[in-house]
Amino acid sequence: MATEKKHRKPAPTEFAVIETGGKQYLVSEGQTLMLEKLEGDPQAGSKVSFDKVFLTVKGGKTDVGAPLLKGAKVTGEVLAAGKGDKVVVIHYRAKSRYFRKNGHRQPFTKVKVTAI
Repeated sequence: MATEKKHRKPAPTEFAVIETGGKQYLVSEGQTLMLEKLEGDPQAGSKVSFDKVFLTVKGGKTDVGAPLLKGAKVTGEVLAAGKGDKVVVIHYRAKSRYFRKNGHRQPFTKVKVTAI
């Protein structure tokens, strides 16, 4: 049996670690992200910036914040805002006539990173 090598995409040479919506993301230029709903009401085509930057790597130079980098910013463009697929939650107890059904659609914002 011949073993096949799995080909991975090469790691980006420029990237940053940002925080938004209580989560951390490793981002690079041109990447598209599905984020938690951003504050305000971002429309498609509007610009957003992320100031909570923990780490940046540019051209082999790594900058690490303690905990945040001062003056560092990642900018992006909003592609879409909406709600995700419905998640149905059902609570049921046998032999006790207890049944509760609830649905939830999580709001999201789709962002394309334009600059680090």
